[in-house]
Amino acid sequence: MARVLIKGGTVITMDKRLRDLKRGDVLVDGEKIVEVAREIAPPPGAEVIDAAGMIVIPGLINAHLHTWQSGLRGIGGDWAVPQYMANMHRGLATHFRPEDIYIANLMGALTSINSGTTTIVDWCHNNPTPEHTDAAIDGLEESGIRAAFFHGSPKPNPKPGEKHFSEQSMPRGEVERLMKGRLAGKDGLLSPGLAILGPTYSVWDVTRRDMELARDTGLIVSMHVGGGAAMVPDGFERLAAEKLLSAKVNIVHGNNLSDKVLKITANAGVQYTVTADVEFQMGFCDPLTGKLRVLKSPVSIGTDVEVSARADMFGCMRSTLQAQRNLDNIGHWKAHNAAPEKVSVTCREALEWATVNGAKMLHQEHRLGSLTPGKQADIVLLRADDLTIFPVQDPVSSVVTQGGVSSVDTVMVAGTIMKRDGRLLVEGLAGKKATLRRSAERILSDFAARERGRQAA
Repeated sequence: MARVLIKGGTVITMDKRLRDLKRGDVLVDGEKIVEVAREIAPPPGAEVIDAAGMIVIPGLINAHLHTWQSGLRGIGGDWAVPQYMANMHRGLATHFRPEDIYIANLMGALTSINSGTTTIVDWCHNNPTPEHTDAAIDGLEESGIRAAFFHGSPKPNPKPGEKHFSEQSMPRGEVERLMKGRLAGKDGLLSPGLAILGPTYSVWDVTRRDMELARDTGLIVSMHVGGGAAMVPDGFERLAAEKLLSAKVNIVHGNNLSDKVLKITANAGVQYTVTADVEFQMGFCDPLTGKLRVLKSPVSIGTDVEVSARADMFGCMRSTLQAQRNLDNIGHWKAHNAAPEKVSVTCREALEWATVNGAKMLHQEHRLGSLTPGKQADIVLLRADDLTIFPVQDPVSSVVTQGGVSSVDTVMVAGTIMKRDGRLLVEGLAGKKATLRRSAERILSDFAARERGRQAA
């Protein structure tokens, strides 16, 4: 197996036992990290990457991303949540063919790799047929990214004779097909999960059946909570009573949940994902970051909908961090009529949200999230001389407050170098971009034609 020695960089391990190295080496053997130390002699035949002038960090983890929307980036920049639901789920999403899902997932995943994200939670809720699902997985697989594929369900207007989406359970047979087939391996790049409607978007019987499916399969189950009144207002109390809440349950958003429900879910081990940029835009109110910190519940973060927010985990860290600092500052002013003497949340904690806590949410902290011997070699090298980050005084602070796509020099996923010298190592990228553009143009054209037909009728 190939050995790679990353030599002479500033190493931010995110491992509390190893700590950080002002100058250190990371040795990779195959797909795993085998050693992290101040000085490692190059093994015979090993490729040596000169990391002098680089900051070495674990690959970032985007804990909530709708990758299938990547071809329509920016179209929802001015949408509130009712517009998003109407325009996207009941409109544009219904015009996606399997090939559209494929190219969007491929290009969305490549964008993440290019941006220093090595793991994404692909919350795929536009897969009306098995062919759409397979195409989504094809795109992820071809990209080379590490992805948790969370199988969701579309939300169109029902056709005559059809049930509303809120009355339709997850397709057990389809989930089992994936678990026995394409997503059967637990330790590969792709892993399965469930993206259910939950008590916000489905009736109680559907919520319970979907949660039972998660329990029966042992899969992580994720749900959106927010954007409006819940269909089952006491849904989480009922799930707790039926012992269907656990650490394998993930709530995305949850901004409007009561303190009582937050305590019930946190005590059950439920893990939360904050997507601050989209929560700000779409009217979800203050992110839960601070309340979760008080409950000692780990915070993971994600960029969410591609139509409204850039899949950039550096920006995501900053938005989430400064939002919570601001809330804490406002609280301090109200209590003391003065600014606080120190910030409430550190940059290191923000980096934890995008690394070790993302790994915890996926129950893969034994494999991901830190530069620890034995873990997967998901590694990112940032150029410390990039103008956006130079000069580096405090490496962790610089990564969080100054880092960005332009400073990402090298990206490694499971020991495979995906980006080198600032260049994504993908053949035919121009052709792939052209395919994504054609896909988006066709979807928009079909949607516009349908709307014209409705208006004429």
